Amino acid sequence: MSVSLIEKLAGVAARYDELFDLMAHPEVVTDHSRLQQYVREQRELEPLVEAYRAYRDVVRQIDDTQALLADGADAELRQLAQEELGELIERRTHLEAQIKVLLLPRDPNDSKSVIMELRQGEGGDEAALFAADLYRMYARYAEQRGWGIDLISATENGPGGYKEIIFEVKGEGAYSRLKYEGGVHRVQRIPATEARGRIHTSTATVAVLPEVEETDVELSPSDYRVDVYRSGGHGGQGVNTTDSAVRIVYRPGTPEEIVVTCQDSRSQLKNKASALAVLRARLYAIQEEKRRKELGETRLAQVGSAERAEKIRTYNYPQDRVTDHRIGQNFSNLPGILDGDLDRLIDALTVADNAERLEAATSR
Repeated sequence: MSVSLIEKLAGVAARYDELFDLMAHPEVVTDHSRLQQYVREQRELEPLVEAYRAYRDVVRQIDDTQALLADGADAELRQLAQEELGELIERRTHLEAQIKVLLLPRDPNDSKSVIMELRQGEGGDEAALFAADLYRMYARYAEQRGWGIDLISATENGPGGYKEIIFEVKGEGAYSRLKYEGGVHRVQRIPATEARGRIHTSTATVAVLPEVEETDVELSPSDYRVDVYRSGGHGGQGVNTTDSAVRIVYRPGTPEEIVVTCQDSRSQLKNKASALAVLRARLYAIQEEKRRKELGETRLAQVGSAERAEKIRTYNYPQDRVTDHRIGQNFSNLPGILDGDLDRLIDALTVADNAERLEAATSR
């Protein structure tokens, strides 16, 4: 690596160590907001600092091994040193590549919680059942990672299926992992109601929207209309007998009209807050999609509205296989994946995305 890059990495490591001292100051310990800021900064720097220190250690070992070879050691020792040198050089190359990826600009949304919107696509009741399967998959994945799930809105379709379900996944870094799930998911299986044993193909759409602060999106009360009504469906008697459900219509009567409903809580205020959170997230996603198109970005992990038409993944039951079409890779153990074993897929997508970004950065 270049001298300037080494100096930059040394500066990052120095800042990482400085944060330890800052967090030990009494005035910082008693200032929760400031302390959390330092903790967050240090956590973000940690992977890069660890990789840099490992790289520095490997370089030192390479120098020592080369010095040993230059000293004219006996034949047996030279052979061992040559073997070790080859392994060390390979390790150095790996760390250099890792550091380059870690130096890529971070997605500012990566640390955020997310709002996910699942909708049945083609396939009728079977598509609604598939949407329910996807919801369970993401709920199980969130549970395994220690994240929380808050249901915002659900519209059922038939026994056990969802026409639409919107929920929030709360947890540090949820967006960094789930952002790759946006798009059209396709399932191939024999429905329980299929008497002839024919395989049906159904789809469901997934939208992944980062949690948005009120200051991130300008939203004036004059831009939307709030309707309240008596909620129906699941939720218990208390929900169904009060005007607690909320419908927000953004720019009513215009081509940009967006409708968000929420009725999961007994509290009208909470339902309104949830609906506004979804609206802000959708508006932010629209802004981001427009920005990416203007910049000509073609990143693998583009996230936008639920109307994205790209088929990103197929769940093939007869062949016990899940295929991610963006990277052309197959994964076995479909039942395990639907039970929340998503890390294999997300890790592969992360590697592909980083490689794409690295190539774009080096070709400028």
